[in-house]
Amino acid sequence: MLNKPTRNRDGLYKGIAMAYVILLLHLLLIAGLGLIVIFLTGIANYLFWIVFAGMILVGLSGYLFYRKVRREGRTLGEILRSPTFQGREVEVSLLGGMATMRLGGTPKGKALDAEGFIPPRQLEDSQTQRIREIQVLAELLEKDLITREEFDQAKHQLFNYRG
Repeated sequence: MLNKPTRNRDGLYKGIAMAYVILLLHLLLIAGLGLIVIFLTGIANYLFWIVFAGMILVGLSGYLFYRKVRREGRTLGEILRSPTFQGREVEVSLLGGMATMRLGGTPKGKALDAEGFIPPRQLEDSQTQRIREIQVLAELLEKDLITREEFDQAKHQLFNYRG
C-alpha cells in the first residue's frame, strides 16, 4: 500500500522530467534549424521544407509526450491537482524565459499592501515597547475612551513596573 503513492509521485516527476527533455530537444531543433539557415548556402530554396520538417518533429515529440501521459492513465489536469502541486505553479520555460508556459497556481504580482499581507515579526526592546504602549494610551485618551486619571495611572504603572 505504501508503494502506490511513491509510484505515483515517481511517475509524476518522471513526467515532468520528460517534459523538460522534450523542451530541450525543441531548443536543440530550433538551434539546429537556425544554424542550417545561417551557414549553408542555397538553403533558402528549401526553407519551407526545413520549417515543415521542424514542425513535424515538434508535433511528433508532443504526441509522444501525450501518449506517455495517457499510458499512465492520467491527464495533465490530474497531475497538476495532485497534492505535490497544490497551491504551486509549474512553469516550463525555454530560451531564458522567452517561451514560457505556466500551469496551475495563483497569479503573481500582488501589491505589498494587499489584503492578507502579514509583515515580518521583529523583536522589540523594552523602550520601544513602552513607547508603543504610551502611543496606544494617548490614542485612547484622544478618543475619550479613557479619562485623564486612567491615562496617568496606566502611564505610572507602565514606567514603575518596567523602569
